[in-house]
Amino acid sequence: MSQTVADPRLVGARAAPKRRMRLSWSDPRFRATVWQVVIVGAVALIAWYLISNTIANLDARHIATGFAFLGRIAGIPIGESLLPYNPAVNTYGRALLIGVLNTIKVAAVGVVLATILGTLIGIGRLSTNWLLAKLAAFYVETLRDIPLLLQLLFWYTILQGLPAPRQALHLGNALYLTNRGMRLAELDWQPAHTAAAVAFLIGLCGTILWGRYADRKQDATGVRPATWPIALLLLAGLPLLVWAVMGEPFTVDYPVLRGFNFQGGITLSPEYFALLLGLVTYTASYIAEIVRSGILAVPKGQWEAANALGLRNGEVMRKVILPQSLRVIIPPLTSQYLNLTKNSSLAVAIGYQDIVSVANTTLNQTGQAIEGIAVIMAVYLVISLSISLFMNWYNAHIALVER
Repeated sequence: MSQTVADPRLVGARAAPKRRMRLSWSDPRFRATVWQVVIVGAVALIAWYLISNTIANLDARHIATGFAFLGRIAGIPIGESLLPYNPAVNTYGRALLIGVLNTIKVAAVGVVLATILGTLIGIGRLSTNWLLAKLAAFYVETLRDIPLLLQLLFWYTILQGLPAPRQALHLGNALYLTNRGMRLAELDWQPAHTAAAVAFLIGLCGTILWGRYADRKQDATGVRPATWPIALLLLAGLPLLVWAVMGEPFTVDYPVLRGFNFQGGITLSPEYFALLLGLVTYTASYIAEIVRSGILAVPKGQWEAANALGLRNGEVMRKVILPQSLRVIIPPLTSQYLNLTKNSSLAVAIGYQDIVSVANTTLNQTGQAIEGIAVIMAVYLVISLSISLFMNWYNAHIALVER
């Protein structure tokens, strides 16, 4: 039987043998282990001291601890809420939940509006129109240098100076501006509208899948199937078909002046409107600079190549420059989203009842200061981590993949 000899050039190099850790201060691994044990022990000792000292002080003052107060009747009046609320019946737990929803309502709408406004202003700063570029620069340099709290107070004062309901500023019958807030017409929501919304989501998923199929088809054959007719059919045709099959309900509740105030429609309180305006305009000034720097980070040759293909400037910005600049924009944009969410805690200064305002009232009435602060911290931690996880996922999704 023949014997085969392995070519020494094809044999992988042997791994260097691992050295055992020596119990000597001259061994780097031993020193690192000792320092880690010391630091972890010191942190644990400090935490134990703080916790035991807090418990001892609470016992000495006969202050009860725990979250049992969440099941007690709240008695906290809340001006606006997304859920039905009766202070004489509902508990502190429900009041805090309404505060969380009010915070999310401001943060979610603020993030969308600030992104749109900041993107437009950032592009405006790069415009060849001298007046537009200077106005955008003035906006950015002015809004960034004024403290947010002063801006919130400014907007709240402006809204309080609007006329009374009988002299309201209005746009037809659908929008009224008064010192009691903004009153908007509201669609009378029916099950058919819910079904149409579900159909739209299904159509959106179908559009995404068709777009991916078109990309694979183009890579394989060089010919891309038409996508916009399918998208139009799925995003518009399918929801309209579902809505029509279910009876085509469409009733709008318009606000009507009755007595000293409007009835009907949906109301945006002055506190919510002022907070939203302040957060959006302030955060948009930072987002504008992020967008401008991201666009400038794209090599100038990309503009020249796109123009050589005959694309208009708007198409170049939308199809070539912005998709590439997103890889630079997304990381700092995440920080601004987090800042907007955390800055919403200033709502207490103008009377909007977010989680901070409701929790402060709760801890003042119950004396559960530690639990109240813990609830506030937990709410902002969960919201911030959710935003970070989503933005990190999106950033990884659009990242360039090396081949």
